[in-house]
Amino acid sequence: MAPSPRMLWFELSTRCQLACGHCYNSSGIDGTHGTMTGDDWRAVIGQAAALDVGMIQFIGGEPTLHPDLPALIGAARQADVEVEVYSNLVHVSDATWAALAVPGVRLATSFYSDDRDEHQQITGRDTHRQTCSHIARALEMGIPVRAGLVEVLDGQRTAQAHAMLTRMGVTHIRTDRLRPFGRAATGDSPDPAGLCGRCGYNAAAILPDGAVAACPMSRWHTVGNVRTTGLADLLTLPLTPPAMPVLGADCEPQTCMPNGDASCEPQCTPGCDPGAEE
Repeated sequence: MAPSPRMLWFELSTRCQLACGHCYNSSGIDGTHGTMTGDDWRAVIGQAAALDVGMIQFIGGEPTLHPDLPALIGAARQADVEVEVYSNLVHVSDATWAALAVPGVRLATSFYSDDRDEHQQITGRDTHRQTCSHIARALEMGIPVRAGLVEVLDGQRTAQAHAMLTRMGVTHIRTDRLRPFGRAATGDSPDPAGLCGRCGYNAAAILPDGAVAACPMSRWHTVGNVRTTGLADLLTLPLTPPAMPVLGADCEPQTCMPNGDASCEPQCTPGCDPGAEE
């Protein structure tokens, strides 16, 4: 039997307030919450806890737009599973703030620039002020925050963005490159060469329709659906997509994700790794 993953991505939705031209799953205002119900997600949380999964990362789209997010955070913590919510931090309800403030829960966000206009150019929306304000509020509340700087434009002000986040008090900051999937795809079919090379190592993703993939980026390669098959059985199937990049000889992804050291080669520590530090 394959070892249980250390973490699971729960992609709650493809609905999002932003219109990022590089979005890997083409999320936006016309996205949906899929066919997974709140009860479906809670059932998978229970199965994950039984498998000793250490962390669930709620992602989207924008997970804070899902009406069940606070309850799902609570269910995960009640099952003693740590939580990270990956949010654009454009809008956070009072109920969500209360759920985020529970010990064992942390926040992550993508960040692009210290410049409001450049941020809007990348995201398609003028939401820089809201994101910065909510990062500051989370830190004031003692909620751990990490940021992923995504390099999208030539000459993008990522260094200045890093400095800005550091001044705000964010200590976990990583940089990731543009991934050629979704609206950023360069062809008609997904290009596995754009993956980090760790798909299927210590993690798996559940998509809004319940399909299971190695990671949200390799969503075209699914092995079944949690609505019809138990999570434990699905995780014994070969998750790794064909033609995935080969990791460097010195990389040991089974030991560096998540919460391990970040000394592996760059492709082993992409910005989406919830446990890697700067």
